[in-house]
Amino acid sequence: MKYVAQQIKFDLLDNHPNVLGHFEVNLKDRKYQFWKRNSLSIDLFSREVFEQKLDYIHDNPVKAGLSELPEHYYYSSASFYILNDNRFEFLTYHEGD
Repeated sequence: MKYVAQQIKFDLLDNHPNVLGHFEVNLKDRKYQFWKRNSLSIDLFSREVFEQKLDYIHDNPVKAGLSELPEHYYYSSASFYILNDNRFEFLTYHEGD
């Protein structure tokens, strides 16, 4: 989350500096905040739990009516796992594949 937040900040600085102020916070450890605090984290203690959570994430756009199939949603990693589509280039198969 930290890396993605930094990338968001850099993009806003470069492309939308007037929007960045909407994310300012008065905290000791940060000047901007892009995520809600206390996000729900789940320990991925087994391959089965990992795959269950990955399937859940991939199914969300379908449940929301944004796509017919998980792999059809452009911003999903489902196309990487199902179709071998490496458009994002930073994705890798989870351990054991």
